[in-house]
Amino acid sequence: MAGSSPSLGLQFHVRSISLPSRLHPLSTKLELELNKLKTWQTSVLARAPLIAETIQTGLVGLAELYNCVEELIHSPLTQQALLQHQQGMLLEEAIEGSVGLLDSCGTVRDLVSMMKEHVQDLQSALRRKGGESRIESDISKYISFRKKVIKRDIPESLRALKIIENKVGSSLLDEDQVLKMVMKMLREVSAITISVFRSLLMFLSVPTSKTRLRGWSLISKLMVNIKSSDSEPNLQKMNSEVETVDLALHYLHGNICRSEAKVDVQMVRRRLQTLDDNIQGFEAGLDCLYRRLIQSRVSLLNILAQ
Repeated sequence: MAGSSPSLGLQFHVRSISLPSRLHPLSTKLELELNKLKTWQTSVLARAPLIAETIQTGLVGLAELYNCVEELIHSPLTQQALLQHQQGMLLEEAIEGSVGLLDSCGTVRDLVSMMKEHVQDLQSALRRKGGESRIESDISKYISFRKKVIKRDIPESLRALKIIENKVGSSLLDEDQVLKMVMKMLREVSAITISVFRSLLMFLSVPTSKTRLRGWSLISKLMVNIKSSDSEPNLQKMNSEVETVDLALHYLHGNICRSEAKVDVQMVRRRLQTLDDNIQGFEAGLDCLYRRLIQSRVSLLNILAQ
């Protein structure tokens, strides 16, 4: 990406939510799920690089959180408070926010799906016996795709998330305690949803400058001895699963171009398989979350239709 790498933007604070006793035990469930995501947030901030397992945990946590949101939305107290506030102004805010999050989830899901397709195409290419020139061509296609994702697709998605983020919490709240707590919760759910999407996008974006700095000088030292079972995990500890594949492919591509010694293609295939498994995990999490977001939007629209 051009310019400096954007922050993950995860340094928001999930405030304690003490909903009125009439909404208990929903408040307890919400507190529990939000606290789990606070722990997740801390782990993301403390970890470098981002790893797939951490992001999958965030996606699972979001799906559970939206189950609690759905229960809260169906509460008669919540519906009454949202409808009565200035002709449903805050309800409109919640509906508008749900549209943005749903669109962003769909965009991220499409990007992950394209990534999976390219990874699986490359896996098939490495299994075929089409000669080094064919492998070189397939690797070049993957590298070109990655460059497009880094330079265009991910920055566009991050900008869209920033727009949604700037709109969260734009309306003032009155003194109704139920309304204040419900809206505070919905806004915090939106904030952490944006953060999970952002972390996934950052996981998928490995700036080429970073790859050069961390990869080219290091890769020759690590990958020459990669056949050793003790050597292979070392590369993973220093780079995300996406970056590990990028480094391996650049190394393989460079050796083919220079007609140097035969590269351990099996090692590259193992790295691709790990990334493919991770991406399929992302897909499953995003599909589940997408359904939750649709249901949340439908429930809010049903309140408006009353």
